[in-house]
Amino acid sequence: PSTSLKYVVEPWYMSKNGKSSAGGDIFETWREATEKQKGIKFFQSVEEVPACIDGERRMAIISARTSENPQLFTQCLSIGCHTIYLEKPGAPSVTELENMRDRAKEKGITVLMGFNKNVAKYSTKTMEKAKKTDHLTFVHNNNYKKEDLNECFERNSEGILKNMAIHELALMVTFYGVTTETICEVDADKEFSSFQTLVGPSGKEYSDFDKIKFTITTKNGVKVSIAADRCGGDDSIGILTDESGTEIFRHSMPDNEDLDKIKELEEKNPGAMPYFYVQDRDYAILKERIARNCIDGSPAEGVATIDVAVETLKLAEYLTPVLQKQLLN
Repeated sequence: PSTSLKYVVEPWYMSKNGKSSAGGDIFETWREATEKQKGIKFFQSVEEVPACIDGERRMAIISARTSENPQLFTQCLSIGCHTIYLEKPGAPSVTELENMRDRAKEKGITVLMGFNKNVAKYSTKTMEKAKKTDHLTFVHNNNYKKEDLNECFERNSEGILKNMAIHELALMVTFYGVTTETICEVDADKEFSSFQTLVGPSGKEYSDFDKIKFTITTKNGVKVSIAADRCGGDDSIGILTDESGTEIFRHSMPDNEDLDKIKELEEKNPGAMPYFYVQDRDYAILKERIARNCIDGSPAEGVATIDVAVETLKLAEYLTPVLQKQLLN
């Protein structure tokens, strides 16, 4: 790796209430071991992080609930960061993300996004094989249990398009130039899609799609389908079909090459959601490209900028009412 981890900010488990909450003791044991073995320091707030020293190139990774991102982002602008790695979708709304982008540009801070599927093997290979006339389909599965969807809906209350399928929308924006202005047609798949209202752990109701599929056709003839299923498994798939509808290519994540590595990671770090093991390689590549860009300006090939994230979030906000109208009426 081109960088080393020095500081971790954990607002919840470092707080008084968090320490006594479920999982608080597990976090504390891990924190103490990590500080002792690796010298990484932990803080409750960004403001506590020591100032950047002369000659140091600092990169912040913001990976929190979407609703918390704008505040954490603002705080990171003031601690000497040269680069910010911002997890998807970046902010709850386009307006907030545009404001974040503009403030970072004023300070000369580079912001790159955590859309790992922009560098994933399965999506890259599928797009490399695609011809202009091919129909491209991206399938994105998570493996939540149905009884756990209420927690998922509450934690990801921005909705499936802004949270889960945002990865595939980012692929469309980054590599195919899809925007709200270039869309010609949107067709929802009623047979595949499912919408639920569930009561979250807090007692509040949350309504969202637990699975959704739709096809976008652009004004210049690009045709891409996206299928996202919260309970569909732990794989992601790229599929190409020709003009007759015949499948001509398919690549999955994980593939056979990945399986041994996944098993090794599961044994080394048991208990995580399966997608952490499946996507470990892609996130390592993504973070390394962003780190090299921070250090010496090397091009972060395939990595989405915050400008791409803004267009992606615009796409999600545009599609949400369009798809709801088609699927719920």
